[in-house]
Amino acid sequence: MKHLSLIVMVLIGLQLQAQDTICTYFTGKDVYEFDYKMDTVMTYDLQTTKYYEVKVGYRQVLCMDFSDHKSRIRKVIVTWPDGTQATENLDSKDNVYFTGMGPLTIQVGRPRIMIRL
Repeated sequence: MKHLSLIVMVLIGLQLQAQDTICTYFTGKDVYEFDYKMDTVMTYDLQTTKYYEVKVGYRQVLCMDFSDHKSRIRKVIVTWPDGTQATENLDSKDNVYFTGMGPLTIQVGRPRIMIRL
């Protein structure tokens, strides 16, 4: 009975492993990557290509903060390890989005003008 209790506790402990949250802040062409817990900027980059790529590691969650200050949209492409993709056009005027747990590859497009019909 003691062994069964120990096995159950170990299995529960394995399931409760903490996730790591990484954060990327997009404002215009500026891209900041920072530590979610410490609120410290780790890298700064300019988005010079059509898509900015962010790798989300195993058991990580990505927080994307879009602050384009005008009504804009950004095309976001999510790629899973098996190669499947999903494409979304996200509102990028002061919005925050979270991904599911990785591993994932996220490609974020440049801000584009939002056209409403």
